[in-house]
Amino acid sequence: MKYAKNFYQIRSNDEIFEKIVQEKESIGYYALPFCDTAPIKAFAKTVKQKDIVIVGIGGSSLGTYAIHRFLMDKENSKKLHFLESTDPIELQRKIKKIDLEHALFVVISKSGTTIETIAILKYLHSLIEIDAANTICITEEESKLHAFAQTKAIRTFAIPKNVGGRFSAFSNVGLIPLAIVGLDIDRLLEGCREVYESFFDKEAYFDILMEKARFLVENKNRFNINVVFSYSSLLEGFNKWYIQLWGESLGKPNINGTRQALTPVGLIGPIDQHSFLQLIIEGKRDKTVTFIKIEDFQDEMSVPDISLPSLEELDYLNRFKFKDLINRQADATIKAIDDLKDIPYDVITIESQDEYNMGKLMYAYELLTSIVGSFVQIDTYNQPGVEAGKAIFKESLTTRP
Repeated sequence: MKYAKNFYQIRSNDEIFEKIVQEKESIGYYALPFCDTAPIKAFAKTVKQKDIVIVGIGGSSLGTYAIHRFLMDKENSKKLHFLESTDPIELQRKIKKIDLEHALFVVISKSGTTIETIAILKYLHSLIEIDAANTICITEEESKLHAFAQTKAIRTFAIPKNVGGRFSAFSNVGLIPLAIVGLDIDRLLEGCREVYESFFDKEAYFDILMEKARFLVENKNRFNINVVFSYSSLLEGFNKWYIQLWGESLGKPNINGTRQALTPVGLIGPIDQHSFLQLIIEGKRDKTVTFIKIEDFQDEMSVPDISLPSLEELDYLNRFKFKDLINRQADATIKAIDDLKDIPYDVITIESQDEYNMGKLMYAYELLTSIVGSFVQIDTYNQPGVEAGKAIFKESLTTRP
């Protein structure tokens, strides 16, 4: 008897691993941790401008923003700005903070025709001459943005065709602006390589990521909301990046035509423990929670040893370091959830606030996304739903209001 099947079934870890190994031949983000950073660092040293302005949206900026937000206090005297939205009020506010005469504009678009990016580029060009002295472009080599850059002798840096935007943080998209503002991109990639080698050598990260991915897939109909609860405002950018990575990669029909519903939510503790935590604790049991903590904030700021009128009963806070307060808040929330015994959760502890650990965290999530996508048998790297909206938007612009 011969028959063909295309129905969905959960495969073994070994089958999924082999699929990921095969993906390395065609999906470019896997190789990014091993790129040569020497040309990037050499270029970064030539940049004299103090305001570095990224003009890009979505995958062209979110990964860079996540790393920048986590490490901005470790940067040099240069300041990184992000022009993403066509919201006119926000755009005006951001531009007012930039010294346009002494800025470097980093225009990023993989396709080279991103409407929001080109619209902002046009507006900037109306304010100041965009040319080789103040602009670089990061795009695919044969894009229209690349062609534009050539007309003005503007330097370009390539985005590989096989690296999708949401997986591009460790390409020129992220490495160039991060190097310019003084972050250690070699340590960043070293963290990525640590995860890569551990996973593909079937060591610690293989077990961690496979176990997590399999649980999420086997329980996706019951626990279809995946919450990342980051206990540091430094990880606000990471949360935004995670939401795009997870939602755009995994929200689509699988091989059996079943629409997947793995929904990402990004929270910041202790802020959101005063709101969304109520929903987690006493709401419907449809959520998994991943807590992310920073073990060492490398900051010794503490509560002053003083008393305030009518607040003396809270003097037990005196002399507590703020880093200890936030980690105790995280531990208390984790214990409250653990005590319930019916909410799946895990805890990621970042050892310290540095490039190496951020590289590990983000690359691990990229791998996790690929593994989950392989388990549910979807194309992790396309985004037809997003492209449909873009096409409608573009068509609507042919008719003026």
